[in-house]
Amino acid sequence: MPHNRHSAFRPLLWLGIFVTIVSLACSALTPNTPEATAPPIVAVEPPSPTPVILASSPQIVSEEAVLVDMYARLNPSVVNISVYADSGGMTVLMGQGSGFVYDTLGNIVTNAHVVEGASQIEVTFYDGLVRKATLVGKDLHSDLAVVRVQLPPGVNPIPLGEMSELAVGQTVVAIGNPFGLEGTLTRGVISALGRTIPALTVFSIPQAIQTDAPINPGNSGGPLLNLQGEVIGVNAQIETGGTTNTNLGIGFAIPVSILQRVIPSLIETGAYAWSWLGVRGGDVTPTLVQAMGLPVERGAYLSNIEPGGPANQAGLRGATANITVEGRTVSAGGDIITAIDGQPVNTFDDLLIYITMNASPGDEVTLTVLRDGEYQDIRVTLQARP
Repeated sequence: MPHNRHSAFRPLLWLGIFVTIVSLACSALTPNTPEATAPPIVAVEPPSPTPVILASSPQIVSEEAVLVDMYARLNPSVVNISVYADSGGMTVLMGQGSGFVYDTLGNIVTNAHVVEGASQIEVTFYDGLVRKATLVGKDLHSDLAVVRVQLPPGVNPIPLGEMSELAVGQTVVAIGNPFGLEGTLTRGVISALGRTIPALTVFSIPQAIQTDAPINPGNSGGPLLNLQGEVIGVNAQIETGGTTNTNLGIGFAIPVSILQRVIPSLIETGAYAWSWLGVRGGDVTPTLVQAMGLPVERGAYLSNIEPGGPANQAGLRGATANITVEGRTVSAGGDIITAIDGQPVNTFDDLLIYITMNASPGDEVTLTVLRDGEYQDIRVTLQARP
């Protein structure tokens, strides 16, 4: 209550007045003696403070402005893709995904797994406009597809970036439709480069981009972008740990290097032909080195040769025996690939990347092979994947 509050503070007020009067009286009685000489004052430079980035700092304001501008420019070019399938005489919604405008002809890039099995495809634009789309082509080996739709005014293609300019730690942005929530932007970094992820076939997709930008079901087919607003990948997969359908901080995008090879072919012919060597294997390991007495510690080890395939026709060899070394059993006896066309091969992925990214069916490549302790060059004519 007001009365009690004033009463509580009154004693403190009188005490303050009393102390002030006593202080003034003491000052008046103090003799006027000369002051003692003060020690010299030495100026000491304070240590440089550690920079602190505040919410209003130029760095954060600048990045916020970049993201806001990017979303305003590019969100109209990112679409929601609804896929319908025939079931029991009815047409039912099978799933949803994302995509982005590739060119002015209305070609839209997405994942093959988004449109696989579709009897009807609809594209929803940022402003709610829905139009029917047609499937132009798809490639299960790269999990890429193209659908075509009539573009509304003001919707433009998103340019592609360059794989050579990517670096781990680089800021990236994903725009898509997670769980059908259209026009969602998330931000993260490139966590790793050069990952190998499974395709929709028995083959693998090389050079995949790993990111911690939150992507979830519905983001599939949407663009992964750099801060210049260029597509550097197509969001395709997430690591769930087998316990959930949501993101755990590890997502994968099909790299722009594969887009640049596959998409033009899908638009032109509806398909893409990957080159094929016809081998299976892995990296050279210390156990394999000991089991086979190898003079090298790195290379691509061939454990299986596909019958009738290019490697089989060229005389390459797979494993011939199982050998146990210090309790570990390995399949030994296969060829070791140490180079292809003069380019070093340190891992099995190196071999896979060269075959898929630098060669086409019908091309001849020269493999440097280590066999029985000796090196030899073997020429192989590549075929299209079966």
